[in-house]
Amino acid sequence: MAVSVSMFLGFFLGFVLVGLVSSAKFDELFQPSWAMDHFAYEGELLKLKLDNYSGAGFSSKNKYMFGKVTIQIKLVEGDSAGTVTAFYMSSEGPNHNEFDFEFLGNTSGEPYTIQTNVYVNGVGNREQRLNLWFDPTKDFHSYSLFWNQRHVRFLVDDTPIRVHTNMENKGIPFPKDQAMGVYSSIWNADDWATQGGRVKTDWTHAPFIATYKGFEINACEVPVSVVAAESAKNCSSGGEKRYWWDEPTLAELNVHQSHQLMWVRAKHMVYDYCSDTARFPVIPLECVHHVHRH
Repeated sequence: MAVSVSMFLGFFLGFVLVGLVSSAKFDELFQPSWAMDHFAYEGELLKLKLDNYSGAGFSSKNKYMFGKVTIQIKLVEGDSAGTVTAFYMSSEGPNHNEFDFEFLGNTSGEPYTIQTNVYVNGVGNREQRLNLWFDPTKDFHSYSLFWNQRHVRFLVDDTPIRVHTNMENKGIPFPKDQAMGVYSSIWNADDWATQGGRVKTDWTHAPFIATYKGFEINACEVPVSVVAAESAKNCSSGGEKRYWWDEPTLAELNVHQSHQLMWVRAKHMVYDYCSDTARFPVIPLECVHHVHRH
């Protein structure tokens, strides 16, 4: 009971101090960023369309530091080979930080693959891929990014599928000083997306449609005018100021979540850059130190 009260108090104080954003309406949080004619609104649902003329994408109206972003998506049905639907957070500029979900299309009957990646100071190459344990085209599932000063969590229906841990004490940079926007898009990537680019997009199956609902952002909103150092400070707990994402219970995965992550890695992961010795003859430093259960 004490934990839940503490978390509630942290959430409440965060709300008062930050004006936490939480909404289920697309147009309160997001706006189309390209190909508006490839958007369709059906009640609470948003549909993005990919055809042989264009894909489509949207972005958040504001930038954020720390917290949690969730979108429910029903992915492209049937033969989606060559297509990519992406949901990600990113800052701007050549030294940007980025947290990526990319859903790689498949030929009918093959499992959908999720590729995740983390960019820090403009450097990515941290891909992991896993096959989902359900069909993401049949129903909506929630995809979330949770971010605090200790780690970044990638979540599918609140099951952690990846954790990127702060290892600054080992001399490894961590993304914690750049406010990030929230983005999603669908596009044609048949030069690499399906079986390494061997399977091309079959345009006779177009349009390819990804459907969205349940847009939620519970995070620290950063005004455009605030410089990076100030935004990190303003969005961090200190003194009387407590934010829910800094609660001790969120400092690392609990035992159940650790077991979930180990299950995902053991049963569903099909690629991990940390294990790719052909690509990285010298193991990346964060892979040496990374403890995956936390």
